Amino acid sequence: MRGLHRFALREGLAAHDPAGGVHPPTRPHHLPRAIGVADVERLIAAAGAGDAPLTHRNRALLEVLYGTGARISEAVGLAVDDVEAGGEAGAGHVRLRGKGGRARVVPLGRYAREALRAYLHRARPLISPRAPETRALFLNARGGRLTRQGAWEVLRSAAERAGLQGVSPHMLRHSFATHLLDGGADVRVVQELLGHASVTTTQVYTLVGVDGLRDAYAAAPPGARHPTS
Repeated sequence: MRGLHRFALREGLAAHDPAGGVHPPTRPHHLPRAIGVADVERLIAAAGAGDAPLTHRNRALLEVLYGTGARISEAVGLAVDDVEAGGEAGAGHVRLRGKGGRARVVPLGRYAREALRAYLHRARPLISPRAPETRALFLNARGGRLTRQGAWEVLRSAAERAGLQGVSPHMLRHSFATHLLDGGADVRVVQELLGHASVTTTQVYTLVGVDGLRDAYAAAPPGARHPTS
């Protein structure tokens, strides 16, 4: 309609453009979706508590996605040599390779360290003989590198068992950032952890419902996890 009025004015068919001061509505700004800490607990618990090799792998994968804010491509791209899981009391870290090949080192919290140590020591050795040449961290049932689609299926299955709707790998990344900022972390530190080229990209997380997140923290059980704990 606005184009029709402009055409009529340009062709001399109208004396003025009645839509000249009318502007289309601004596209709503979609904030990143995050889940609360209690839901993170439910999701990871739903990966299973048994001692089967793939159960250990699934728990470690979910702990890494939430505990480091890794993109799913970064997580499945990890090699064994990219992980320093630390000793029983020592700090650990992972080396992630992001967009443009930029590498960054992200510390591991206690939950992620414990899950990775259990996977590396008790589970991966039972899977890797099927493809001993691979140095990929996360393996599929045949011993090859776990694919993005395979990692998605791990998350989808855990979310379904936990009764959580619409959970995606990127939502865990959003949750990592939002929970850190809500806990008082500096936005530039979170920028480095996420591998954002610009702090402007990271600042959007400061707009995510702080009050709602505080409610989520309050609803979490005592001693609930935190990305860096």
